[in-house]
Amino acid sequence: MDGRRGGAGVPVSPRGRRLQGGVVPWLFLAAPLALLITFTYAPVANMVAYSFTDWDGLSPELNYVGTENYADLFTRSELFEVFFVSGYYLAASAVQIVLALYFATVLSFNVRFRNLFKGILFFPYLVNGVAIGFVFLYFFQDGGTLDALFGLVGDEPDRAWLGDSTSANTSLAGVSVWRFMGLNFVLFLGAIQSVPGELYEAAELDGANRWQQFRHIIAPGIRPVISLSVILAISGSLAVFEIPYIMTGGATGTETFVIQTVDLAFKFNKTGLASAAAVVLLLIVLAVTWVQRTLVPDDKAGDLV
Repeated sequence: MDGRRGGAGVPVSPRGRRLQGGVVPWLFLAAPLALLITFTYAPVANMVAYSFTDWDGLSPELNYVGTENYADLFTRSELFEVFFVSGYYLAASAVQIVLALYFATVLSFNVRFRNLFKGILFFPYLVNGVAIGFVFLYFFQDGGTLDALFGLVGDEPDRAWLGDSTSANTSLAGVSVWRFMGLNFVLFLGAIQSVPGELYEAAELDGANRWQQFRHIIAPGIRPVISLSVILAISGSLAVFEIPYIMTGGATGTETFVIQTVDLAFKFNKTGLASAAAVVLLLIVLAVTWVQRTLVPDDKAGDLV
């Protein structure tokens, strides 16, 4: 069929072809855009609107209170102290990225049983977060698995691992490292394997060792993925919820900003205040992402590694 004619053999003018080229993509995008607006942007808009009210989540009446909810957030220190807990998860995220990058680099070369190790490292990310929370709740309890492991080497620690703020947050952050390292590992591994093999061959001919290959070939080649992982790590450390909520419920100084927001909405029926907290968290994540992308853009990330 002549490419200049329509399906029925009717000639199509250049203007008609341009019109078709502009309309057809939007026809394919209509359904995804409708779902995105309905289930993402519309709820966010409602959340912002609720943040300026005193709605309790149940009453059909909404009273406009202006910026009173935001004033409460920034003037009541107990509502912002939970951000200090995010420091544990931020440090854990740094450890997680380093370990994932190390294992991805090692397993990108010809190593025995590397497929087995890939599966072992990625497996925790496939497990349901609630199940992980319950498993490690028994792992860290008094006389649990961790105490039994110490007993095998002759050490009997007399402490409650989830009984005080420091050890509890350290333990929970360690669980997060174990669970989410597989995601970063897969991202790094895929990026490393996309680097042309000729570069490694040329480097080996020039006598470059593994560290030099990593520094001058791998790190610059995967800098966009490293930048993405840093953004995900920072935003994830600010929005931790699942594991601490299951294991401690926010007790013993482990309450995160998201747990506090959920409690405000569903335990204390302060949906307006909880919506304001969610808006603040969203703005903080966006600001951190913008600062990170501004200070370390993709074209400079490789120079800093």
